[in-house]
Amino acid sequence: MVFSSEVFLFGFLPLTLALYFAAPGARLKNVVLVAASLAFYGWGGGVYTALVVGSALVNFAFGLALSRASGDATRRRRALVAAAVAFDLAVLAWFKYAGFVAENLSAAGLNVRIAGVVLPLGISFFTFHAISYIVDVYRRTSEARRNPLEVVLYFTFFPQLIAGPIIRYKDVAGQLARRTVTTPDFAYGVQRFVAGLGKKVLIANTLGACVDRVFATAPADVSRPLAWFALAAYTLQIYFDFSGYTDMAIGLARMFGFRFLENFDFPYVAGSVREFWGRWHISLSRWFRDYLYVPLGGNRVTPWRVYVNLAIVFVLCGLWHGAKWTFVVWGLIHGLFLVLERAGWMRPLTSTPVVRHVYLLAVVMFGWVFFRSDSFAYAFAFLRALVHQAPATRLGFWGVVDRETLLAFAAGCVLATPFVAQRVEAWLARSRRGGLTIAAAALPASLACIFVASASKLAAGTYNPFIYFRF
Repeated sequence: MVFSSEVFLFGFLPLTLALYFAAPGARLKNVVLVAASLAFYGWGGGVYTALVVGSALVNFAFGLALSRASGDATRRRRALVAAAVAFDLAVLAWFKYAGFVAENLSAAGLNVRIAGVVLPLGISFFTFHAISYIVDVYRRTSEARRNPLEVVLYFTFFPQLIAGPIIRYKDVAGQLARRTVTTPDFAYGVQRFVAGLGKKVLIANTLGACVDRVFATAPADVSRPLAWFALAAYTLQIYFDFSGYTDMAIGLARMFGFRFLENFDFPYVAGSVREFWGRWHISLSRWFRDYLYVPLGGNRVTPWRVYVNLAIVFVLCGLWHGAKWTFVVWGLIHGLFLVLERAGWMRPLTSTPVVRHVYLLAVVMFGWVFFRSDSFAYAFAFLRALVHQAPATRLGFWGVVDRETLLAFAAGCVLATPFVAQRVEAWLARSRRGGLTIAAAALPASLACIFVASASKLAAGTYNPFIYFRF
């Protein structure tokens, strides 16, 4: 079940909201949310629903054991946190990486076969939630839950269960047992959800249909203009797909009284790779910083160790996205340029206006080629198509790109910057101060148009995947 589907919009969500607000007391409200979340996951996750719940209960037990161990850094507490993290990583490794390891061992001459392992939905996300819970309890930044229902809710809460954002336990610990929903909060949640739905359905889906057709074609058969357009369209598609999902998740959470931190901040206007990762998938960046980079020594070690730490983090960041070498190379590209920036070698570019944005987009788009490609052979062939391509190709620009795609592309280019958002916010603020009623009607009317347009496209059965569901 996805947010941008008729069954969710007109069935699951209204029913869940009705049951939630009808339930008396915080505990029964949590029961409703857990039941709804398990139904949401079970819709597509099937038998792996038991895996998510089992993981939550195991970590609940480890959290209780940690809270009962005395001392700030005793051997028993270290053993407990090591065992809990090892359990969580073992589950992730088996389901996500066992086949990858076996495939590579077989390629090296060893006959290793692993069959029948299916990747559970959202396993990377709920594994990182598990580690966050255990480490935050170990560090005493938040207390362990005494009620297992609250831990299961933290793991399974449906807005972030399948594709994030990654919610650190310490950021929501106080909201699991008690929270309030005000009318302004609920209204904001609806607005944020509809805005995200529009980003996903009207922009990402429209661009994605074109991108998928191009990347399903041999690069030698794609014209150079179309190859460049497809790469630029994918750059926009993945941003609006994931940030749209995040907007919907944040909006849904606010409707139920939860406040999630932001996950995107117009990353394509960044002027360096370092700034990009402060704006792109912020929850993932913070997770790796708090639970890997800092424990490795962070910036407190010698420069060469900092560079090694950055490389380790981004290799693992690539692997987190998928068990393929192309993801590893994508991570290494970002790690390499972060090291070069930290060493000062890219300062002539990152300190020059305009040029720094061109540099950042060049690095990011080059990385997206590997991220999107299924193999190195395809990635290098696509890169060749960007630089040199024979004029006689099977797939030309106008054979794929239509007026709707161009409109979505133009809208994406504008909305990927803060230009429109800043001006809309400023106009609304001036209107409220001046007591103008037009502002009170313009925003709901605009959101209603976005919702109707999105629902119409969904009813037409158009292209509608979520890119991050496979991670």
